[in-house]
Parts: sequence; C-alpha cells; structure tokens
Amino acid sequence: MQYYGTISLGTPDQDFEVIFDTGSSDLWVASAGCDSSCGRHAMYDSSQSSTYEEDGESFDIMYGSGPVSGFQSIDTLNLGGLTVQEQDFAEVTDASGLGAAYRMGKFDGILGMAFDILSVNGETTVFKNLMDQNQVDEGKFAFYLGNSKLDQGELTLGGVNEDHYTGDIEWVPLTEETYWVISVDDMSVEGESFSTTTKAIVDSGTSIITGPSDDIAKLADMAGAKPFVAGEYLISCDGDHPDITITINGKDYTLTSEDYIIPDGSLCLFGFMAMDIPRPTGPLYILGNSTIIINF
Repeated sequence: MQYYGTISLGTPDQDFEVIFDTGSSDLWVASAGCDSSCGRHAMYDSSQSSTYEEDGESFDIMYGSGPVSGFQSIDTLNLGGLTVQEQDFAEVTDASGLGAAYRMGKFDGILGMAFDILSVNGETTVFKNLMDQNQVDEGKFAFYLGNSKLDQGELTLGGVNEDHYTGDIEWVPLTEETYWVISVDDMSVEGESFSTTTKAIVDSGTSIITGPSDDIAKLADMAGAKPFVAGEYLISCDGDHPDITITINGKDYTLTSEDYIIPDGSLCLFGFMAMDIPRPTGPLYILGNSTIIINF
C-alpha cells in the first residue's frame, strides 16, 4: 500500500525514506524541531550539515489525508546515485494533519514528482533539477511497482528499465501539465458504464482508485461492495466478483478481483473509494498505485 525509497539530504548524508509522489510537487521530511506528530521518524538536523543553506519561508500543504506545515530549507540531495545541488525542500514541524497514517507509516517524507506549478512556494522540483543539472539522460522516469517483499519495485530516473515489461509501452497524452492529468474514455463493468467524468490523475502517492461518490456507489453496487466509512467500501474476500474495465486512449485495461480486493486482516477493502473533488480541479478520478499502475 506504500511505496517508498531512500534519499539522503545534507553533508554528511542524512537518510530518509520517502514516497515518490506524482500527485504533488514538493519535497519534505520531518524536521529535528518537529513535535510529537512526527513520531519516531528520521528527522533532518540542519546543524549537522556543512552544505545547509537557510531559506526560512513558511511551508503549508494540504493532501487528501490532511495538512502538514513547516519551513523551507536548502541542501544537497542524493538519490539513486544522483546528486542535486542546492535543492529546496521543506522541514516539517507539524504533521498532525496526516494522523496515524504518518505516525505509524514507514515513510519519513514525500518527494513530489508532479510539475513545478503545483509547488506550494514555487520551488523547482527534484526531477526538474535533475534535468537542469544534467544528472539524467532523458526527461523520463518510470515506476515498476512490485507487490511483495521479494518483488518490491523500482523507480528509474532518466529512462525506462526494459527488463520490467514486454511488448510496447502505451503512451497517453497529458491534458494538463499540473498533476499527471489524462483523459479516461470509459469505466465499465461487463459493458455497463458507471463513470460520469473523463478526467483522471495518475498518482503514485495514492494507494487505491478514487472517484466521484455517485460513480463509486454505482460501481460498488455492481461489484457487490458495501459502504464502510468515509467513502470506503468493504467487499467479500471470496466469491465471484466481476472484472472492471478502464479504457484509456482506446485501450482496455481490465482489473480482476485479485487486483481490486485488498485483504486487511479478516476483512477485505474494495480498491475504489469515493472522493468528491470540487471544481475547477474536479470532478475526477485518481488512479492510485495498488491497482491501476501495477496492472498497466
């Protein structure tokens, strides 16, 4: 449900586990000055870095799960053997808005991989800096997301690892350069459409697929899922459940029950969740990583 990897900030290196998130554009980690909301996460200590530069601008960001706040700093960033000089990032001093998902989570921060325009304070993103500082060969990055401890996945910066797929990649045009926004032709169950919007965001920082509440309610009824709490649904762990088809750029991607049923102890969660995003950004679907990206 969470895909994260190691980066380092400062000189000498201070290591952090971060979620590589195509649904945001800022890099942040817990600050040494963070309150109890940061739990036992690794915390950045600027006094221990010889390459630290003060910025001090306040940082406030709202995610779907809640807000975090802190202040901006500048330091050297290392990831995957690549180095970014003078990378702007945020030191978070209050992560209470993320609740237990952060306190108990295995990630220390988030590295945003959407476009600069979404940065809270207009900072240059990590990947844009990698390109500008000639650290990557191409302006491409690619996720291969595994689903077990033996097959954990990989983020390739500056290209695509051909060892992780067969056939040809299906390239889908963006409709906006804010989030990674694409157009979805249709979503259906056994030929019956349930979607009322074509706008979708491909988001590696979201665990499941979200969509307008009316659409998801109709889908849940078709799939045999029952309302649970806060837009989530429960579904029986066994039994026959229909395939769900998502059509993008004229090609069908089919999710079987194995793709969209998520075991959670003795219960099973439905891999779709209701989330009404207001205009002008919404309504839209968020194609999260536990189902759609793996299936692609």
